[in-house]
Amino acid sequence: MEEFKPKRRNTAPSAQNDQTAPRTRKPRAPRPQGENAAPVQHRPRKPRTPRPAAAAEQTPAAAQSIPAPRPRRPRQNNAAQQGEHTTAPRPQGQRRGRRPQKSQEHPEMTPAIPMHICPLGGLGEVGKNITLYECQGDMILVDCGLVFPDADMFGVDLVIPDFTYVLENKDRIKGLFITHGHEDHIGSLPYLLKKFNVPIYAARLTIGLIKNKLEEHGLASSAIFHEIRPRQKVTLGCFTVEPIHVNHSIPDSLAFAIDCPAGVVIHTGDFKVDYTPLSGDAVTDLPTIAEYGRKGVLALLADSTNAERPGFTATEQTVAEGVRRLFAKAGKRRIIVATFASNIYRVQQIIDLAIESGRKVAVSGRSMVSNTEMARELGYLHAPDNVLITIDEINKYPPEKVVLITTGSQGEPLSALSRMAQASHRQVRVGPNDFIIISARPIPGNEKTVTKVVNGLLTLGAEVIYENMYDTHVSGHACQEEQKLMLTLAHPQFFLPVHGEFKQLKRHAETAEHLGYIPKQNIYIAENGQNIRLSADGMTVENTVTAGAVMVDGYGVGDVGNVVLRDRHHLSEDGIIIVTAAIDGSNGQVLSGPDLVSRGFVYVRESEELMEGARTQVEMALDRSLADNMHDWASVKARVREALSSYIYRRTKRSPMILPILLEV
Repeated sequence: MEEFKPKRRNTAPSAQNDQTAPRTRKPRAPRPQGENAAPVQHRPRKPRTPRPAAAAEQTPAAAQSIPAPRPRRPRQNNAAQQGEHTTAPRPQGQRRGRRPQKSQEHPEMTPAIPMHICPLGGLGEVGKNITLYECQGDMILVDCGLVFPDADMFGVDLVIPDFTYVLENKDRIKGLFITHGHEDHIGSLPYLLKKFNVPIYAARLTIGLIKNKLEEHGLASSAIFHEIRPRQKVTLGCFTVEPIHVNHSIPDSLAFAIDCPAGVVIHTGDFKVDYTPLSGDAVTDLPTIAEYGRKGVLALLADSTNAERPGFTATEQTVAEGVRRLFAKAGKRRIIVATFASNIYRVQQIIDLAIESGRKVAVSGRSMVSNTEMARELGYLHAPDNVLITIDEINKYPPEKVVLITTGSQGEPLSALSRMAQASHRQVRVGPNDFIIISARPIPGNEKTVTKVVNGLLTLGAEVIYENMYDTHVSGHACQEEQKLMLTLAHPQFFLPVHGEFKQLKRHAETAEHLGYIPKQNIYIAENGQNIRLSADGMTVENTVTAGAVMVDGYGVGDVGNVVLRDRHHLSEDGIIIVTAAIDGSNGQVLSGPDLVSRGFVYVRESEELMEGARTQVEMALDRSLADNMHDWASVKARVREALSSYIYRRTKRSPMILPILLEV
């Protein structure tokens, strides 16, 4: 064995040709001298040189005189001497392809790995935030919010995203990450989970708020939750997501650093930079964002809500001072404070001030009650038991000893504050002994409803503090200087403003452009449904996916569309006239009627002449149809509708909806 091993290692490749030459030349093969001399070969029995350059310089005659197996063995031995794995000739080409010199000389041979970003909501609007990320076949979602309906969406309760594209790819979606617990980021979850029980990754308080919402839909027990914390990375498929703590108007707010083979994308969620946050919270984790910026950030998707406002957003501490002054101004009156049910910071401030002034605290509104109870259980809200009372106990204490925290800061029709303004609240009767503070700024589109509530409260004799009368509210969103700070620290290659109306997205894009280090062509204002292909090589919009608004009306989801809204709008403006008649199906004779019923058009008893003329027009249209031997009831209805509509417009300049009902007997 001792003689066989060296023979197999050193002489086997050339044993058939020469027994001495291999022993004298083989140790010199890996040396630089051997490599320099390798191209010079004169004898056909020197095929042991493993370099392709040497083989290329052999004469055709020499190459033909060498048996096929012999060139392979020297390459194996040479590779073994260099500490490489010995394989067939094919790995030699692979080995050369892995050399960094070649990738540097031909970078076009290794294109950058792309990812796709599909905003399904939150662009060109305030709310309904949801974004889908895709890379190498894996997908994740960020947020799943709703938006409240506009004034022209008659009867609509909520507006949620269109989940068609999500459901089409549910087998590829690994999880859903939630930035924080506000309605515009979690409100649509019940409607998605009814169709797709996607795992949810969120912070502790956010999970508590989601569970409260899912309880109303009977989904809390089946939902899959994973609690996440800042700086603790989560890997799903090819994505590694690191939560980053940010300041907002609610605890446990997060940004996400989404790492995938294409690069790192930072999704800020709603954020601001508060250097003096409330007790128990921390400053936005700017060092982590800066660390990612030094390593390289492919793209930044940042909150644009306050992009039109210069400077910095005020700290939450200013609210405490402002509300403290208002508590002193209230004197011996009962204090009622309206705010968002999820604004745990504001609720804690009010409780602390109530304790300072020796008042008891009660909460009103279903969401406010459930959220405060949950926050106390989780340790995010601190209130002594002897301070909290129920809504039924408020009348047992004098007005100067009570603070009532309620919902309805946005003028929601069914909220507690709205019912107080209408004098329909069962436990609370508003009067001159009430001092009411609306600690919130109206969401764009809610100004009229808030004004209606304020007017109702003022009519009842209460003093109302609302909007910017005092420091009763600060925004939870970054202003221009904070947005610049985020852009500078992240230093992204590409920038996509999100979370805002188009004017806000546009202003945020201009802010990024004025910084100077992000090329204008790398800043893009996207639209909902665009499939954005992003890589280190560039950014393109490949196509569009299904995205839009789905309206929720009661238990109906999606059954109210543009046609229904158009009809409701029509009814709201001009009303409806219903025409009924019974017709003999054999000969087309009118057996009874026509009868006209008006709703929302005119008061019939005061417009008998108009209604009688309308009835005459219907009779004439039916007679003409009978004379033309017309038995197509759809055509008959169209003729009736046309004749009646023309007559009413001539007389009133109105266009009510006309609904003919012909009963064939």
